[in-house]
Formats: sequence, structure tokens, C-alpha cells
Amino acid sequence: MGDTMLWGYIAGVVAVILFFTGIRIVRPTQRGLVERLGKYKKYANPGFHWMVPLFDRIVMVNVTEQMVNAEPQEIITNDNLNARVDAQVYFRVKPDEESVKSSQYNVFDYQEQIVSLARTTLRNIIGTLTLKSANSERDKINGELMKTLKEETGNWGLEVVRTELKEIDPPKDVQDTMNKVVKAENEKIAAKDFALAKQTEADGSRMASIKEAEGGRGARILEAEGEAQAIKLVNEAANKYFVGNAQLLRKLEMVEKALQNNAKIVIPTGTELVNVVGELAGVAPILRKKDGAPKQNL
Repeated sequence: MGDTMLWGYIAGVVAVILFFTGIRIVRPTQRGLVERLGKYKKYANPGFHWMVPLFDRIVMVNVTEQMVNAEPQEIITNDNLNARVDAQVYFRVKPDEESVKSSQYNVFDYQEQIVSLARTTLRNIIGTLTLKSANSERDKINGELMKTLKEETGNWGLEVVRTELKEIDPPKDVQDTMNKVVKAENEKIAAKDFALAKQTEADGSRMASIKEAEGGRGARILEAEGEAQAIKLVNEAANKYFVGNAQLLRKLEMVEKALQNNAKIVIPTGTELVNVVGELAGVAPILRKKDGAPKQNL
């Protein structure tokens, strides 16, 4: 009886050990493929699973998004230049049973295979482009690379999320030349901008001078118009108030001139002097004769 109890104890211990040995926990980021004696047995979702020790094994598959580097490589472009190209591929294993099985049973190592496929695809795409077009058409290259990877990995159970070109670098001598060209273009643009700024400044100064000249001209015109108006008013006033006086002044000047020349004027008897002076306009002075009868003088 003692031996029976001992063997029972040993069997219990072995059973406990086997139970704990067969426990497997699948995390939410994983899916499992359970195989028994080399054959696929069942699909393991996240959670607790127990397998028969020594007979069953589980293959854990990560179903989160992953990134692989396509590794830098030298690619000869269509214009016979060696471009150093590097890219990254983002993908994930689709979490359904068939996709997880395909990622394990249809391809040996999908991570290594997708890197190799991406490198080959990049050589085929960039080899048909010039270096300049390859740098300017990155979106197009990414699109073609992603399309090819999706088609080729369709039976691998993978979903290609996106692809990104990290760099397309030309040889150092070509890069130096390109840098010089870019520098020259930038200096040319800067020179044009400087010339345009100077031209704008000159145009502004010229317009300011024109405005100033126009202002001075307008002021002078206004001043001249004011003076002309004043002269006009003076002339109108003179014509209105001083024409008669001017005529009288002229008559008096003629009388004065006649008297300065020792002229004699015959005044009829009974005539007022003022009347005589008023009638002198147009009367020629009578000059004194050296011999002759004397006359009445004024």
C-alpha cells in the first residue's frame, strides 16, 4: 500500500508538471498556430491555451505593424549615374487565420523576403529614370513600389501599409556640381530681387520728384493766376475811375510843355482862365515872333 501511495504521489506530481508545462498565453498583439506532431491543429487567439507537452507546439505570429529597412544600395540610373538608394517598408500580418497560416506556410521568412523584393523592385523602377526625375518623382516611385509589393505578397498573408524612400543620393562629384548649380540659381534669384528692389526704390523717388514738381508748378500757376486776377481788377478800377482824370492830366501836361517852350496863348476878352485851360487839348501853341506887333500875353 505504501508503494501504491508513492506511485500515486509521483503520478500526481508528473500530472501537475505536465499541466503547467503545456500552458501557453497568447498576447493581444499575437496570434498562434498550434501544431501537433508536425501538423497544423488549430488557430490560437489571444488568451489561455493548453497543449499536450512533447506532442504540441505553438508558433507565435506578431500581427502589429512592422518596419523593415530595404538597406542602402547603389543603383545605376537611366543617365548612367550611380545613385545610393535606401527605402523603408511598413507592413503587418493580417490577423485572420488564413493570413497567419500563409505568413508561416507560404513563405520561408517574410521579413527577409520583403526586403529582397523591395530592393529588386527599386532597381527596376529607378533604372528607368534619370537621377533628376528620380529625385523629383519620389511619390511616383513610392506608389509603384507599394503596388508591386502588394501584388507579390498577396499570398503571404501580409498587408503593405506604406513605403518610403529615405534617400536618393548621387555620387559626390555630381552632388558637388548640383550644389554649385543650386547656389548659382539662388544667387541669380537674389540678384534679380535686389535689382527689382532698387528699381522700385528709384521709381518711388522718381514719382515723389514728379509729385513735388507738379505741386510746385500748381502753386506757381495759382500764384500767377492770383496776380493776373489782381492786375485785372486794378485795370478795371483804373478804367472805371481814372480814365477822365488821365485825359485831364494829359491836357495839363500839354499846357505845361507849351509854357516851358515860352509859348503864348491868346485869351479872348471876357474868357475864364479855367475854361481856356480846359479847351487846350489839341490846340497848338502860338510861338512868340521876334518882330511884329505886340499881343496880349498870359
